[in-house]
Amino acid sequence: MNHSLDPTAERALAINLDASVYGTFAEIGAGQEVARWFFSVGGAAGTVAKTMSAYDMTVSDAIYGKAPRYVSRERVEEMLDHEFALLRERLDATRGDHTRFFAFADTAAALSYSGGNECHAWLGVRFQHAFRAEPSDVLLHCRLLDATNARQQEALGRLGVNVLHAVLTRSREPRQMVEVLLDDIGRERLEIDWVAVRGPAFPGVDNRLLALHLVRIGSTPAILFDASGTPLLASEALRHASVLVERGRFAPVTRLNLEMMAAARRDFAGGTESVREIREIMEITMNNLRDRGQAQDADFLARVDLLSAVKMMVLVSDIGLFHDLGEYLAARHVERIGLVLGVPLLRELFNDAHYRRLPGGILEAFGRLFTKSVRLYVQPTRDVIDGRVVSADTLQVAPHHAHLLEHLRTNGLVRSLPCDPETLRTYSSDEVRVRICSGDPSWRDLVAPEVAELVDRNGYFGASCDLPAGG
Repeated sequence: MNHSLDPTAERALAINLDASVYGTFAEIGAGQEVARWFFSVGGAAGTVAKTMSAYDMTVSDAIYGKAPRYVSRERVEEMLDHEFALLRERLDATRGDHTRFFAFADTAAALSYSGGNECHAWLGVRFQHAFRAEPSDVLLHCRLLDATNARQQEALGRLGVNVLHAVLTRSREPRQMVEVLLDDIGRERLEIDWVAVRGPAFPGVDNRLLALHLVRIGSTPAILFDASGTPLLASEALRHASVLVERGRFAPVTRLNLEMMAAARRDFAGGTESVREIREIMEITMNNLRDRGQAQDADFLARVDLLSAVKMMVLVSDIGLFHDLGEYLAARHVERIGLVLGVPLLRELFNDAHYRRLPGGILEAFGRLFTKSVRLYVQPTRDVIDGRVVSADTLQVAPHHAHLLEHLRTNGLVRSLPCDPETLRTYSSDEVRVRICSGDPSWRDLVAPEVAELVDRNGYFGASCDLPAGG
């Protein structure tokens, strides 16, 4: 292999020539490519204490213990536990005062011979940031996007080198560390959709913000958080689940947002499945996080905290169009999808300008959306001019789209949420924030008690009144 001027080779060689680091490589399944880089560039004796390739499941179990899944976070952590403990046990006494030990592990499933399997990998590094320091961990998950097994394994090998190099050289700047992981590979080949760090090398690091940074830099289109605000791997948390997704700013989440979700849930369940089996997700797009020019960390954390207070999962995405959202969820093997929205957003779905880049225009977009077992649940609104109630059943769109909307209504793909015209209230998060900033106490009537308590306690949205323009 000719490594002349190959950036991945240069990184592997730089690690080999660093006399202060020394460690073990353990690779399972398709992840057999990382250690090879360090041997092929030369100088591996300065870096590699041992390499381990446990391809057979029985052999893997004998070394690391029985695992329910072999390509999993749990397996990578077991590998790191075992290999790092052995490394220190055998070498700490003789070289611990001048060596930072590390253990690198990966477990991967590339495209099988028969095809059709999920192609993904877990990678981890346990390392010392200083001599004889307690170890720290970096863990991440990636999806392998290449069309062939060989290309997937090659990309994974490069990623492993990048991960180890970034961990050993950039751990003091965790955001910079994740920014370089896909260097000289490309986002069209790999998607890094989950990352977490822990240990003394990362004091004060908030993994929620690190996950948000993955979306911000385009390493993944979205990150999912559970009801406590912990980052989740969407492909695990949503696999074979039914999900309801409501899009909005949620700054803060309002009573109306929660009422829309509750009404959609009753219809979505349809009496055939437990409400508890439905994942309810509030989606915040990066465009909504950039209301005031850029995605502010404090504003993001406030929204996640408030949604956690009302027991909602949160999806932060850089997905603009609804058909792209549907395809993102379908790729995570979601069983059924319900999208909760208001009449203004439904009307906007019929705007041809959004689909100019698609060869098939709006028909292609709707075809891609509604082939994914998707239903739209639409909250009625009150017309700002004449005060009449407009629902999904009464909405009028451009004449050339009227038959398309009627087709969706007739087939139950667009459903109007029930409402009482006498009590219907329509208000946005922006209106709540205006009242908070102006000192109007009536804002508390528009949010759940748990939300009001957190806003009061932490001063959310009250320190600055530079509100976003528009609804």
